[in-house]
Amino acid sequence: MMVFEFEKPINELEEKIGELEKYAAKNKLDLTKEISFLEEKVNDKKDEIYNNLTPWQRIEIARYVKRPTALEYVEALFDDFIEFFGDRVHSNDEAIIGGIATYKGEAVTVIGHQRGKDTKDNIKRNFGMGHPDGYRKALRLMKQADKFKRPVICFIDTKGAYPGKAAEERGISESIARNLVEMAGLEVPVISVVIGEGGSGGALGLGVCNRLLMLENATYSVISPEGAASILFKDASLKEIAAESLKITAQDLKSLGIADDVIDEPQGGAHNDKEKVFETLDKYIESNLRALQKLNHNELVENRYEKYMNIGVYEEQS
Repeated sequence: MMVFEFEKPINELEEKIGELEKYAAKNKLDLTKEISFLEEKVNDKKDEIYNNLTPWQRIEIARYVKRPTALEYVEALFDDFIEFFGDRVHSNDEAIIGGIATYKGEAVTVIGHQRGKDTKDNIKRNFGMGHPDGYRKALRLMKQADKFKRPVICFIDTKGAYPGKAAEERGISESIARNLVEMAGLEVPVISVVIGEGGSGGALGLGVCNRLLMLENATYSVISPEGAASILFKDASLKEIAAESLKITAQDLKSLGIADDVIDEPQGGAHNDKEKVFETLDKYIESNLRALQKLNHNELVENRYEKYMNIGVYEEQS
């Protein structure tokens, strides 16, 4: 498993423990005391590092290829998932998946950005960067959910919508903008969960919701730190400074009133204990869904409107 740069002090201590254990076994020595001392140092070092992660370090974790993907969450949290394909206009976009499933015995619509788990899969999934076809497929499923009164649950994990020529020719901006408008008026509960990166308009295309949940090491931003550094400082290598300024972490967004809940991850990230993350997120989805189901369709739309109107600080002048 890959070791992040900031994890190297932990890895070095763990390697020393491994060496001591082998030496003790080979020479039939009792080094329990020495090994226990190092294990305590490992735990202290983990607390020191993981409790003080910088925004850039959280971005590194959010981008990690072993981090659970949308389909993994769907498989773990939902039953009887049936994936739907195509936007009924142009093609099927593999970067955005969606379909119907059951959640606690109830029919729901599930949609998410799907990035790849290796190079071949990433090429197939376009690295999780949606085309217009993907956002139109998502909208088709949302409208279907609205018609049949099924809650919508979205998983956000994208660097942004695909910026290529073909996507521009087929109307990527229009497709995302239409999703924003239509999602705002859905008369069913909408819950969006940022499980990795939430990048720019590509994330917003699945992000107009009643409840926005974020995993502890997920990020949500109008632009990547590299892009911001290139624009602001004319130097992409200053990405760590830009990441600090952008306020893109789950903790920042909760304090700003954008994210509603921050879901804890195991030390080091969701990839270290996927089952624990699935279990924790399940509780948050269920509690938020039950609360939203107490509202009628007009109250759901009003709740969504109020959520976004309460973001930011502004003054009205006569």
